Amino acid sequence: METESEPYVRLAALRQLHQVMADMNTARSLADTLQTVADGVVTALGYELACVNLVRPDGDLVVAAFSGNPAAEALITGRVGSRESWDRRLAMGENWGDLIFIPHTEGWILDDDDVPQWYTDGPAPRFEDEWHPSDRLFAPMYTPAAPGGGSCGELIGVLSVDRPRNGRRPGAWGREALQMYAFQAAIALSNARLRANMQRALVRLEREQQALRASEESFRQAFEYAPSGMAIAEMGGDQHGRILRTNDALCRLMGRPASALRRYAFSDLVHPEDIGTLLRTSAEGGRAELRLGRRDGTYVWVSLRNSVVADAADGPRFLLTHVEDIEERKRRELQLAHRASHDSLTGLPNSAELRSRLSARLCRRPQAADPATVESHDAAFGHPAFDFPASVPSYDGYDHHVHTVAPEGELDDGTKGLAVLFCDLDGFKSINDRFGHNAGDAVLIEVARRLSNQVRDGDTVARLGGDEFVILADGLGRADAQDLAVRLRNEIIQPIRAEGRAVRVGASFGIGWAHCGMTADEVLKSADERMYVEKRSRPKQHRRAG
Repeated sequence: METESEPYVRLAALRQLHQVMADMNTARSLADTLQTVADGVVTALGYELACVNLVRPDGDLVVAAFSGNPAAEALITGRVGSRESWDRRLAMGENWGDLIFIPHTEGWILDDDDVPQWYTDGPAPRFEDEWHPSDRLFAPMYTPAAPGGGSCGELIGVLSVDRPRNGRRPGAWGREALQMYAFQAAIALSNARLRANMQRALVRLEREQQALRASEESFRQAFEYAPSGMAIAEMGGDQHGRILRTNDALCRLMGRPASALRRYAFSDLVHPEDIGTLLRTSAEGGRAELRLGRRDGTYVWVSLRNSVVADAADGPRFLLTHVEDIEERKRRELQLAHRASHDSLTGLPNSAELRSRLSARLCRRPQAADPATVESHDAAFGHPAFDFPASVPSYDGYDHHVHTVAPEGELDDGTKGLAVLFCDLDGFKSINDRFGHNAGDAVLIEVARRLSNQVRDGDTVARLGGDEFVILADGLGRADAQDLAVRLRNEIIQPIRAEGRAVRVGASFGIGWAHCGMTADEVLKSADERMYVEKRSRPKQHRRAG
């Protein structure tokens, strides 16, 4: 190879070197490229042994390819040398351009480091330029330098070569050839690594896309075939809440086709009384129970739950709304609430509900026109805005509460107030005793019906217990309340059909007036006392019926 008198030999070697470089750049994988690099040193550059040490991600170097000796290849392929040991090797010896030559006279200190190496036998050199078995020659391989980044880039590996076939240390041409070869090998390895990374990225991307397609298909099936209603709606902007997509369950629940639902937002479908609940529902994880309008004009109770989904990493966000039919549960809840607050026999509000409705109209401020009286009362009871009974709603000051007042004196002074009519049936006990409790129950049911038919919408007719009823009628003067009592009594005393016979009961009424500063029990006690006064004032024969 170094024979100066035979240039045709050098030309043949160049052709062979060119072919090896072409093979390096057409290898199909990083592993093939590494082996081609190692084989090219042996076949084209005239060395008997060659090793490619590749830099790992952690910085250490691993023997990635070996050529020229199967036994040595089996011994050291895959073994790792530390970066520290390699840096020491590349920093010592003689610099032959970019090559590092460590003669046997210096290399003995490297025998015990952790770099994988092989040992060759042979006689001691007889000439100055003869190759010694312990000589070491390294060709570092660097990535191409970035513009303005210096003469070389990052170290990606080191070529180790041994035992030139001519037994001589390489001359100028051999050194340049190895240096050029290492440079081209570095480019080939960088390209192979880049291709390998791209292939891994493509495989990973394809797997992610497959997973995304599978996820989208799973979402589509979960969305379309969910047993409860599902919808996707716009989030933000002028079209916030507009329905974009629905599943079959929601269409069936709403009694509307998907094409019709896409013309609405949920705010268009919600019951007017529930619009506030919808507006207060958080877009992210918000949940509300409200009524949605069906195509036939009826409303259905639903549990509406929102979550936010994104179309892509930085794409628009949408509302995924889960709509569950809770009509049956709501019906049961309303029934339970009604049973808790209403009389099971007559269906009227019971004693607890009556007191609740009455307390809701009253605050602790007494009825007083004199500011000094109000001031003294406030000093005794504390600031009214923060000192209401637990059962009474709080008010942000008196100005936000319409105080309940009562007519003054026994004459009708034109004041309209909250009248409380306490009604006690006369002669009811005798009906129970003579005809049984079934007849008595029938009488109570009919009396409740007649009382309810004679009052206005918004008035309350409640059964206090036994044969006692209470009527709350707001906005009445004294004369109005007395006329109502007479009208109710005249309705009650009409014959009642019970257990196949006609019976009669009488009624005594006491009229009390509620005003702020009183408790519900005080108001009821006042009306009760007036009822007993009225009952005792009438002759006995006028009080009973049968």
